[in-house]
Amino acid sequence: MFLSLESIGVRYTRGSSGRAAVEGVSLCLAAGQVGVLIGPSGCGKTSLLRAVAGLERCATGRVVIAGDILSDAASGIHLAPEQRRIGMVFQDYALFPHLSVADNISFGISALPRAERQQRVQQMLELVGLAHAAKRAPHQLSGGQQQRVALARALAPKPRLLLLDEPFSSLDVDLRERLAQEVRNILKDSGTTALLVTHDQLEAFAVGDVIGVMNHGRLEQWDDAYTLYHRPATRFVAGFIGHGVFAPAQIVACATGPCVHTPLGELHDMDNCPLPDAFPHGECEVLLRADDIVHDDASPVRAMIERKAFRGSEFLYTLRLESGEQVLAHVPSHHDHQVGEWIGIRAEVDHVVTFPRAAVTAVAAVAAVAAVAAVAVVAE
Repeated sequence: MFLSLESIGVRYTRGSSGRAAVEGVSLCLAAGQVGVLIGPSGCGKTSLLRAVAGLERCATGRVVIAGDILSDAASGIHLAPEQRRIGMVFQDYALFPHLSVADNISFGISALPRAERQQRVQQMLELVGLAHAAKRAPHQLSGGQQQRVALARALAPKPRLLLLDEPFSSLDVDLRERLAQEVRNILKDSGTTALLVTHDQLEAFAVGDVIGVMNHGRLEQWDDAYTLYHRPATRFVAGFIGHGVFAPAQIVACATGPCVHTPLGELHDMDNCPLPDAFPHGECEVLLRADDIVHDDASPVRAMIERKAFRGSEFLYTLRLESGEQVLAHVPSHHDHQVGEWIGIRAEVDHVVTFPRAAVTAVAAVAAVAAVAAVAVVAE
């Protein structure tokens, strides 16, 4: 692997007494891959990025790029940031307002011969689609264009690795989505290995070949977007990625294999369904995402609309089942039902994702089991 982080730990103060911002994080990136770190505020993703850049010392573990050890807490190795050949792009662009676009890009390659420097600047301008704006000042550009200049400046010295810290957070939603795709194309066209930090899931899905979900300083899962969504490794990842809820369920043996009794009825014929003995008495919680719930007026399962959020082509409905459980559903926006209205719904689950039941009170547990049993009887 090109980039390897091995059991990285970062503390806010020196020694073992400081609070851990990052703890035991290991991940790898192949050359030319784009990795993304995502997670809630304060989860440690920026601290991890700073450790890779050399701006923070590793309390534990080591950072290796192309076989070169950049940091190793055990042996005391810590290369200075300027010795690592790593580029960085920040959310505030940090462009020099008194320099033209071309001069901003050439700033980090001033040691090159003039002809070679000019050629490299022209290459970067064409790569980011700003050849027409070479002589403009940064304030004459849009926010998206300024971010592309910052990207070109970071790529000009041909860094081994590019780090991007919330590069689109100051832009409006539509521009962020478009620029995320542009940046991915630029990175792929230049063959650059990159690691990006964001809090936006759609941004992460648009840019990353592989995505890491962080929580309280730890890396919960490092995988491609499809696997993160459909095969979350932990309960936190399942709840953090996408819209979904956890519903009480029971795995039982059916004629066609294991199936799952839920408040929405019986789920079966699913890929990789756990066996009934995977949990005590088969009792678990199943992840039901909004796209697993289908609006169907013919369904015997009814739910009341508690909230709805208009998303253009669809509504995100928050629904309450007769048994008391809450679920979410994406419904086409021409199905404009009112809050308080009861509608028919059914589950269409291709990937069953189950977890041990969370701690609940005895009364709640009895109610949940009774609800599941009642639905199972109806389904039979």
